[in-house]
Amino acid sequence: MAEDVSAGEARVFLKTNRDGPVRGGNPWIFSQAIARVDPPNPEPGTYAQVFSSTGDLLGLGYVNLATTIAVRIVAWGEAPPLDELIARRIANALTLRKRVVSPITNAYRLLNGDGDGLSGVVVDRYGDALVMQLLTAGADRMREQLVHALNESLEPRAIFERSVGAVRRQEGLADRAALLAGEPVGEIVGQENGLRVFVDFEHGQKTGAFLDQRENHALAGRLAEGTRVLDAYCYGGLFSISAINGGAIHSVALDSSARALEWARRNCRENQIDPARIDFIHHDAQKFLSSTTDKFDLIVLDPPPLARSRAEAERAARLYVELNALAIRGLQRGGRMMTFSCSAHFRGEDFIHALRIAQAKAGRSLRMIRRLGAGPDHPLLLGHVEGEYLTGALLEDLG
Repeated sequence: MAEDVSAGEARVFLKTNRDGPVRGGNPWIFSQAIARVDPPNPEPGTYAQVFSSTGDLLGLGYVNLATTIAVRIVAWGEAPPLDELIARRIANALTLRKRVVSPITNAYRLLNGDGDGLSGVVVDRYGDALVMQLLTAGADRMREQLVHALNESLEPRAIFERSVGAVRRQEGLADRAALLAGEPVGEIVGQENGLRVFVDFEHGQKTGAFLDQRENHALAGRLAEGTRVLDAYCYGGLFSISAINGGAIHSVALDSSARALEWARRNCRENQIDPARIDFIHHDAQKFLSSTTDKFDLIVLDPPPLARSRAEAERAARLYVELNALAIRGLQRGGRMMTFSCSAHFRGEDFIHALRIAQAKAGRSLRMIRRLGAGPDHPLLLGHVEGEYLTGALLEDLG
């Protein structure tokens, strides 16, 4: 029988004047905002109705009092039964993706956690296979309903779970990898903007690939004609491959992970790229930028998160300044740079501020052509600034 938690299994009451963010659409309620919980020690993942200090019903969420984010809202106001809510969220997510994802792409984010109203739930689609991440105790309880609704909506060949990482450990959950439905699938090659992308379920990051940079890969291709490219922290090599397809003369692809470089070479072969046009170099990007005398017309700088907690934000600011200053020095006069931060704990405006300092440190004058971020298959709730983890900028040297 489907679980009906629409009335909640517990009740959470907020402190006076602490309901503003929830009313404004932020699904995260931090422990400091909570006055009391009835019963007082619910199991992690317990569904609860959330009330203001004056007794107004704000919504339905799930609770984990052992974490800083003590409640995650999944519905505002009165909530339907959980299976109905999940089916509705998936239907809305599919409608959006049909409108914003190109027909030459079958590798994209299908469910983006809070941005699709299912906090802690990530589902990526790779052709006829789905890969799910359940990152929190409350999301973990949705597993059965999610699999049922996804099978009903899409009839995929397989649904895999790859729920791993620090967030689950903070939630008190062990890593979990399993085939949830359908048939075992060996290798999967998805399609991104017409490019073939090998998906490494066993060793790859997240669900096997980074899908949030798809729009920026395409942009790099449009900027690349006639250029020499540096692709720092290349991971699967899609910036380099997109640039070569867009007419780049040559690309240097750097990564400190030998496994990532093998994956990038595999993607290169999948797309029949002449291997002589991309140099895959096993090297630390910062050390390479410190020592090279080469100049590049287009530089892509996409490091891993440099701030994994808010406490690391100040240190991350210094690292972003140093790294971007080195990259700017390696830019040809008149060249362009695509630079990113994927640190959720380092806000977008802080990153732009770091770029301004880096420009001054490098002794160059740049202009910002546009702000960059994840594609429209990674929607964000308007009231949830914490959800904007990927931020970037397209910069151009004034020459």
